[in-house]
Parts: sequence; structure tokens; C-alpha cells
Amino acid sequence: MRVSVIGCGHLGIPHAAAMAELGHEVLGVDVDQAKVDRLNAGQCPIYEAGLPELLARHTAGGQLRFTTDVREAAAFAELHFIGVGTPIDADGRSYDTAQVFGAIRQLAPHLDRPCTVVGKSTVTVGTTAQVTALAHRLAPASERVEVVWNPEFLREGHAVEDTLRPDRLIAGVTTAEGEKAIRAVYAGIIDAGVPIFVTDPQTAELAKGAANTFLGLKISYINAVADMCEAAGGDVSQIVDILGIDPRIGADGMRPGIGYGGGCLPKDVRAFTASARQLGADQAATLLRAAEVINEQRTNVALSLITRALSDRPVKNARITVWGAAFKPGTNDVRESPALALAQALQQAGATVTVHDPQAVPTAMIRNPELDYSEDLAESLDGADLVVLATEWPEYQTADPHALASRPRTALLVDCRTTLDAQSWREAGWTVHQLGRPAQ
Repeated sequence: MRVSVIGCGHLGIPHAAAMAELGHEVLGVDVDQAKVDRLNAGQCPIYEAGLPELLARHTAGGQLRFTTDVREAAAFAELHFIGVGTPIDADGRSYDTAQVFGAIRQLAPHLDRPCTVVGKSTVTVGTTAQVTALAHRLAPASERVEVVWNPEFLREGHAVEDTLRPDRLIAGVTTAEGEKAIRAVYAGIIDAGVPIFVTDPQTAELAKGAANTFLGLKISYINAVADMCEAAGGDVSQIVDILGIDPRIGADGMRPGIGYGGGCLPKDVRAFTASARQLGADQAATLLRAAEVINEQRTNVALSLITRALSDRPVKNARITVWGAAFKPGTNDVRESPALALAQALQQAGATVTVHDPQAVPTAMIRNPELDYSEDLAESLDGADLVVLATEWPEYQTADPHALASRPRTALLVDCRTTLDAQSWREAGWTVHQLGRPAQ
């Protein structure tokens, strides 16, 4: 099948490469000529596990290529994925769908034969109907253009795996032809046993917001429990184990820390909360807003723990190393990163901050150039008064605490993700503080 992917960012690039892996001929479209040139050379501008290899293989083999010409995509493909960004709007609550409608306005005038437009972007309920009306009005093929909403459920750091082997597919359709097109493009995935939920567009739009908002609620809930543990002298890690054994709850995703970030959860929780208010579901909106407030306060919670760990030494003029810049391991995405927010807050409090990350130093330097950076794990500790683990990369969990103990000025570590084997670090001479656990 010939498909195009409009928008080549954190969603579009993995999706395009995965569609090529499934055997489709794929044309990616982006407005950035420099990015397109890099992609056609097989060079990946973002980091995702397995993506550079997939991109290089299929661009070299001719199965995947990229262009800035949307007219070429219209002539080439029978199915068009819309994978542009939908950042939070200027009001701080709603989705900014300008790129979605912009993509339709550019693509539709060149659609002169039957085809299917498949929205992947996360949008407000009702967007599919508006996109359909616009496409039918602008396209020479008019109502022969099918519009389907097929929200993605990608975890950054696992985008390739989640595209090729998702836990479910959702197709919001209005016609049998739209459903047929979705089943055809995902035939290999469906045949492998992945369940597909065929719904109306409104249900598909709400499902994505509901899923991500539930994750945000879950993270905020366990962070609230971590605060209670700290106040009471309890151990949140044991509570996670106790809750997680209940099959109705599960421990996955319930790790206390400094909150959620990235390009999806923060905006989705905000927008879903706004949708609840717009729909008149005020009690639901109050509950959802409470999750946001807990998440927004995690930086202050971490700052309090760091202040206590420093004891009689003030944060001002302290040399602090922050391990982690990406909002989560497995990606170089620093959008709304709790780790960078904490590093910035420490710097604003007067500390000299050095940030290390296995993948995200280049992207972090663009977003926060006022911070110092190190690409060497051991060197990042040199002269530090305190080390903060802010992103739970495996590199930090497997680091040798004995080998690193001599690098900082003070072997003092604050684990804001509660992922380290604290006892091993203490045996190596480190003083370790962890969120949601009693001081030892």
C-alpha cells in the first residue's frame, strides 16, 4: 500500500519507519527542508530505541523517503496519515490544532481521487467532524475522501515497538470504506492478534485523552501517597508492591518521583480537564485538576528534599549535579521535563548546576542554555556537593557507586525517582535520600 505521513516529528518519523517495516511504500512530508535532507540520508533527528536502524535500512532500500512537497504526497499515496503536533494552546488548557487544519488545507486541494485521511494527532473531541467538513469542501474528490481518527498510544522511548506491536488499535470511522482502509493498512498488525476497536470518531478522540489522563492521575496519586509516607515515616516502595499485587490496580506506571512530563501527558491532562468543564462535568474536572496540582508541585517537593539533604549548607552557591534531562529514559525529548525543571529551579536558587544525560544533552542545551552540561557520567560528578537522580536511565541504576564515590566533593545523593538500590550506594560510602522513603 502507498501511504504518506504528514508531519515528521516524534510521532511522524517512527510511524513512517514502522509503516515501511510493515511493507508499505512510504512518503514522509515535512516543511523543514534541512530535516527532510537528513531523513533522506538515513539520519534520525530524534532518538528512539531501534529507530535509527529502521530509518537507515528503509531509506537505503527505497521503501521510505521524505519530501517537502505535499502535492507529491497527494499524487503518490492512497492513504494519508496526519501526524503533526498538537501542543497546548495559548490558554494553557486546550489543544492547538492549527497544524492539523493547516495540513488538511495544504493536502486537500490536491486530493483528486478517492483516498483516506487518517488522523493520528491527539485532538479535542469534535475535531474529526470539522476536519471531514474541511476536507470535503477543499478536495476535488469531495466526499470520496474518507476521514478516520486513529489515535496513537506511543510511549516515548518505545515508539517503534508500540507502533509495530501495539496493545490495541482504535479506529474512529463513519463509513465502511474508512474501516476497510484502516484494516488494510494495519493488516499485518491485526493478523498478529492485536485487537482493534472500531468506534465512532467521538469515542476514538475521547479514548486517547482518557488513557493519558488516567496515567497522569495514577502518577499523581502515588506521588501524593509518597508525600504521606514521608510525613508518617512509611515506605512508599512497599506500598507500591502492596497495591501492585492487586490485579485491579497493577504496579506498572505507579512509581513515585518528580512527576510526569513530555509532549503528551501534561497537555492531555490539561485538555481533558478542559473538556470535562466544557461538557459540564464539573466534579470530573475538579478531580482531574487535583492531579495536575500534585504534578505541578513535585519540583517543590524535590527542592525540599534536596534542602534537607544539604542540611546546614544552603542551596545557594552549592555545586549540584543533576542526572537526567529527558523527561523519561529512552528518549532525548525534553519537553516539560521534570528533570530540567528541577535543574532550572536549583539554578534559580543560586546553585551551580551541571546536567548529565545519556541522550538528551544536545536538546537540553537548546532549551536551557543557562545550565552547565557534561556528557561523561563520572566527570559530571567532579566537585559536586550533591548529586540528584532526576531521570531513571538504566545507566544510573547500573553505575558503580564505589568507582564514583571519589569524584564528588561530598558523596551525597538524592534519588528523586526511587529507582536506585540505596543500600548498595550506602555501602560504598554515599549518603542517600529518596522521595517517599524514610531517611536512613
